[in-house]
Amino acid sequence: MHESLHLFNSICNHRYFATTSIVLFLNKKDVFSEKIKKAHLSICFPDYDGENHPPPAAAWPPGGAPNPLSGPALLSPREGPGTPNESTPLSLPGPNTYEDAGNYIKVQFLELNMRRDVKEIYSHMTCATDTQNVKFVFDAVTDIIIKENLKDCGLF
Repeated sequence: MHESLHLFNSICNHRYFATTSIVLFLNKKDVFSEKIKKAHLSICFPDYDGENHPPPAAAWPPGGAPNPLSGPALLSPREGPGTPNESTPLSLPGPNTYEDAGNYIKVQFLELNMRRDVKEIYSHMTCATDTQNVKFVFDAVTDIIIKENLKDCGLF
C-alpha cells in the first residue's frame, strides 16, 4: 500500500501531469472487504484509529483453524502495548468497517495531490468484474470536460 502511495505521488505531482485530472481506481474491493474483517487497517496505517470487531473464534475461519485475533498476545482496551491479556480481544478506538477503512485509504491518495486548485482526482473503489466501472469513467470524463470548458470560458 505504501509503495502504491509513493508511486501515485510521483505520477500525480509530476510536472508533465501538473494540470491533468486523474481517475484513480482502487481495485480488488472484494478482497479488501474480506481482509478488513480479519485484520486491522492500523497494521498498515498506524495513524488509523479504527476498531476491529472480529467474529467469534468458533465461527471464523471455517474449518476450525485458530483465530489469530484471539489469544494471549492481544491487548485489552485498558492496557497499553506490550501488556498481554489472555481473555480480551484486540480493541482500538473507532470503526474498522469496509466503508471507513476504504474512505481512509482514498483520502491518503487524494491528499497527495499538491495541485488541488487546478486538477481533480476522481477515485473509485472497484472490482475487475464490476460493470459500473464504465459508468463511473464516463461520468468522471464528462465532469473533467465540462470543468475544462468552464475554465476556458472563465466561468469556473
